[in-house]
Amino acid sequence: MSNPLARAKYLLAAHNPRQLPPDGGFEVAFAGRSNAGKSTALNAICNQNALARVSKTPGRTQQLVFFDIPPTTDRYLVDLPGYGYAKVPKDLQAHWQAFIQQYFETRQALRGLVVVMDIRHPLKDYDLQMLGYAVRRGLPAHALLTKADKLSRNQQMQSLAAVRKELSSQFADSVSLQVFSGESKLGVDDARAVIGGWLEM
Repeated sequence: MSNPLARAKYLLAAHNPRQLPPDGGFEVAFAGRSNAGKSTALNAICNQNALARVSKTPGRTQQLVFFDIPPTTDRYLVDLPGYGYAKVPKDLQAHWQAFIQQYFETRQALRGLVVVMDIRHPLKDYDLQMLGYAVRRGLPAHALLTKADKLSRNQQMQSLAAVRKELSSQFADSVSLQVFSGESKLGVDDARAVIGGWLEM
């Protein structure tokens, strides 16, 4: 089966609301704490090596980065800034929190949120905050438990069950969930199917 997301390419990076593309069409946003494997996940889902830059420096993404998906003109993947490291200045954190909150509350094109969590360290405050934004807005959210190749199959299933229980208690059943590895490609097709469904591709 062909992968339309393989055509994704960089469009722009927005540091404030004025720089966002027109609010039409379909967007899927990706969020994740620094070092959770978000860039690796994006690259694997789009079957590209360098669509999203994988950085050794946590917190590298400092804008909302938009990728469009030719030949359509109104389908986007959006890479949100990944934070969770104290070295980001407080005023910048405040700017990002306000910008992302506004984006989640007002962006009509947003059709779903993928939250990337390291399967060994899931459900940090940032993860729950981002999922909360989506759930309050009534948007579908999908959690990827990344770096699953670091665990045995049994450990993967234990973590999946524990996270599912916690998400169910906090957000009812409005967040779907899977194990994932950008390295071994575990779960890539499943994630791609979810995102393709939201984008109606």
